[in-house]
Amino acid sequence: MSRNYRIALVVVAVLVAVLAFVVASPGGDDDDSEQAAQTTTTTGGSGDETTPTEEEVIPAVPPDPAPTRIRIVGGEVVGGPKTITVEKGDRVRIVVTADAQDDIHLHGYDIEKEAGPGEPARFDFKASLEGQFEMESHVAEDAGREPTVASVVVEPS
Repeated sequence: MSRNYRIALVVVAVLVAVLAFVVASPGGDDDDSEQAAQTTTTTGGSGDETTPTEEEVIPAVPPDPAPTRIRIVGGEVVGGPKTITVEKGDRVRIVVTADAQDDIHLHGYDIEKEAGPGEPARFDFKASLEGQFEMESHVAEDAGREPTVASVVVEPS
C-alpha cells in the first residue's frame, strides 16, 4: 500500500467520524424551534381540530410587573392615593419617591421603608395575604394630614 493511499484512507476515516458525530448529536436551537412549531391533527365530531404537542405546551412564566410609581410632594400624594389591585401569589412592586424624608408603612404585610430626596422607598413582595391593605405616610399622619399613600387590594387567585 502506498503512502498516499494510506493518507487518503485516514482522511476518509476522519470525515466519516465527523459526519457520524454531526448526525448523531442532539439538535441545537433550530431543532427545538421546529419541535415547538409542530402540531398534531385529530378528527373530532365537527371537523379537524389542531392541538398542541407536548413539546409546544410550555408553562408561561409571567414577566416581572412594572413597578407602580407614587410621588409625594409637599406631604401630598401627587394625583391622590393609588389603588393597586393584584391577585394572591402575584409579585407586587411599588416605588415611592418623596421630596422630604418620610416613613412609608404597608399595613398587613408590616413592611416599612424610608423615602427621601434621591432615596425612593422600594417595596417588592409576593402577595401572600388576601384583603385590602393601606400604605401610609407616618410623617403625614404625625402632621395631621391624610396619611394614605395607596391601597393594595389582593384578590383570590
